[in-house]
Amino acid sequence: MNPYIICKMHEKIFSFLLNDGKAIEIHCDEEHDESILGNIYIGKIRDIAKNIGAAFVEILPGTVCYLPFSEIVNPIYTKKGASEKPQAGDELLVQVSRDAIKSKYPSVTTNLTFHGKYILLTTGNRKISVSSKLKKEEKARLTAIVEELEPELVPDEDLKRSFGWLLRTNAKGAKKETIESDMHRLLLQYHTLMHAAPHRVCYSCLLSGPHPWAARISDLYQDEAECFLTDDPSIFDEIRDYVSFCQPEDLQKVSLYQDPLLPLYKKYSLESQLKEAISERVWLKSGGYLVIQPTEALTVIDVNTGKYEGESRNPQKAFYKINLEAAAEAARQIRLRNLSGIILIDFINMESSESDSELLRFLSDLLRKDPIKTVLVDMTRLSLVEITRMKKEKPLHEVI
Repeated sequence: MNPYIICKMHEKIFSFLLNDGKAIEIHCDEEHDESILGNIYIGKIRDIAKNIGAAFVEILPGTVCYLPFSEIVNPIYTKKGASEKPQAGDELLVQVSRDAIKSKYPSVTTNLTFHGKYILLTTGNRKISVSSKLKKEEKARLTAIVEELEPELVPDEDLKRSFGWLLRTNAKGAKKETIESDMHRLLLQYHTLMHAAPHRVCYSCLLSGPHPWAARISDLYQDEAECFLTDDPSIFDEIRDYVSFCQPEDLQKVSLYQDPLLPLYKKYSLESQLKEAISERVWLKSGGYLVIQPTEALTVIDVNTGKYEGESRNPQKAFYKINLEAAAEAARQIRLRNLSGIILIDFINMESSESDSELLRFLSDLLRKDPIKTVLVDMTRLSLVEITRMKKEKPLHEVI
């Protein structure tokens, strides 16, 4: 069984996604977390910084956010100055797209996104789009379903042109009725917010999400978590309420663990899995190991042969074998630790360009499975593999 476990440890709430007993994702939240990620506010533009192509928007008194010009798409203003362009003093709807990370402000966007398990409603992209991770035939099937449902759910043509739909990877194989239920719920949420916005004052929070550990349930791939498991009755009630509203078809997956003889954290070795996820060194089965070192600007992953003793007569074959194993583990660790930004992997140098190409293909395929957008850029002249991963939340080591 591959559970998604939510439990209290060390006076915090931890979420573990396990696959074959090994953690592939760990998150840490304060018990009374006041995260603003995903919240929608009426913000006020305080300053326009043309030199960096961004505006600075205050969403709460004293809370300033970064709004790149590229994220000002189909903005919805509640108060607008004379200029058609954004200017200081304008009040508009913004959604927090990234938490504050180290010394950086939180980021916001005017592309409001309402999340469903299978589909998103977006105000910036006003078309019907489908996840790039799905095959052409499935994209066509899902697009046809939304095109068929939309006239019934949104008969008003002007309203229909005010938002779009993005079908998620989770929509793969989803039935028409399931997608319709998601669309109906998101439309209700959108209508409620848009009717309330003109009557609310600046700095109002128009939409705040559930606890982060509950919201992540909708971001899990459909086939990744077989159950949502907790040993805390209060957390169980919150998960059940969230799932029954957002994805009722998964309500049977919610379970309360009750075994006084074997605590949940011991049954799944959660403390040792957490310790590994913040350790600098990660050992491979072959005897090689990774050294993972986050810095202010980027994260470096160094691959070493370590105690590997096989293939002594053919070192290039040995290097290739260790690199493949290291690539699989690096992809897991990137997601496990929630690393983001620029990531450099220093693999063991190989003489064959063909081996390098095969390694890159293998790693690229693994990175595509990450729910957060992760891109293998290339291998540099110094044989460093460059990866970028979208910043959304703080990395695990920083939260802990």
